[in-house]
Amino acid sequence: MDDRGPRVGRRGLLGAGLLAGAGAALSGCTPGDGPASPTAPAASQAPPFDPASWESVRAQFPLDPSYAQFAAYVLASHPAQVRRAIEEHRRGLDTDTDAYLHGEDREGPVREAAAAYLGADAPDVALTDSTTMGLGLLYSGMRLLPGQDVLTTEHDFFATHESLRLLAARTGAEVRRARLYDDPAKASADEIVSRLKAALTPRTRVVAITWVHSGTGVRMPVRAIADMVAEANRSRDAEDRALLCVDGVHGFGAMADDVEELGCDFLASGTHKWLFGPRGTGVLWGRGRAWGALLPVIASFSGVTVDPGTGDEPYGPGGLLHTPGGYHSFEHRWALGEAFAFHRAIGKERVAARITEQATRLKAGLAALPNVRLVTPVSAELSAGLVCCAVDGMDAPTAVGRLRRDHRIITSATPYQDVYLRFGTGIVTTPEQVDQAVKAVASLR
Repeated sequence: MDDRGPRVGRRGLLGAGLLAGAGAALSGCTPGDGPASPTAPAASQAPPFDPASWESVRAQFPLDPSYAQFAAYVLASHPAQVRRAIEEHRRGLDTDTDAYLHGEDREGPVREAAAAYLGADAPDVALTDSTTMGLGLLYSGMRLLPGQDVLTTEHDFFATHESLRLLAARTGAEVRRARLYDDPAKASADEIVSRLKAALTPRTRVVAITWVHSGTGVRMPVRAIADMVAEANRSRDAEDRALLCVDGVHGFGAMADDVEELGCDFLASGTHKWLFGPRGTGVLWGRGRAWGALLPVIASFSGVTVDPGTGDEPYGPGGLLHTPGGYHSFEHRWALGEAFAFHRAIGKERVAARITEQATRLKAGLAALPNVRLVTPVSAELSAGLVCCAVDGMDAPTAVGRLRRDHRIITSATPYQDVYLRFGTGIVTTPEQVDQAVKAVASLR
């Protein structure tokens, strides 16, 4: 018999007024000349969905069709299926908040849908509000022994670097950054793996990388890195194993790899980018026992076992323990399952192939232009849907503005020290729009 206390769910904790705060980071993009469309049509106005037709897929989005949407991945527009689910949950909460909030379990099915998409077990999936929140939970909760260090790279986003800086401030651990390539366009898998291996030490507990670098479009050979780390771990005790932690946001929903194929220990991702899930949603996945390396950062209300009267430490599966409690935008979180269903109806492999086809076409076109320097590797093995380039004689923000104003092509600029013009090919863009984009960039002077 379990004598550690009763299982207290969301209803009991919310009813007791035990609230915890959770912060979500906002991801910005380069502004253009204003919104392409001031209002979005109701989900009921979308045409019937045929997942075999890319035209039908595109028609599920309220995005202004007069623009080529090469920045749609920055923050998702919601397809009709997701909009309908959000509207249904919002209506339920507005009509009878208590009954809808405390009625059937709506979080469990979302976790199950995320697990199916990830190729994982549902108890290993924590629900978050963003990649930044997931990384914060991961690195703020990481247990480190004295003398253990952290290895990351020069190429990661601010959210990883800042989360690791805070980890170092809390623990005193050294955080080291490896340079994995000198010229992103010439990066190779062998060079990336060998440089990271050379930086790995017997005391490295965390290896923090990003699946697809948002500043260059370089895609990490995560499986090869995982194999290298696994080999290094063969002679280590469990508490000294190096844990491979991945910011997956620009691969999740764009590439077809699941977590078993990637081979990492943790993966954090927003689901409101390439997946086109509800804005303000995300996941943090951990590999079974790897969750034991973390302490929860925010109190969870997700069905963990706890006796509020004793002060004992809650326990339960890692994904539930690390799902932050408190009131969230539940109509968005509970609608996330529809985004996974939307992608799975199209097919993860078909989505990845569509993105890769357009990205390959775009890179070939840009590389042939005399006024352009391609930054992203040509190889599809080392890139995904992001394509970055530099235009001779024109800075990236100016190019972004000109493309929107003169050619109705929406792009973005990379938010790093080296600022590049950036495209994102996806399920809302077409090969024909890729060709239009190449012609438009050719005209930039």
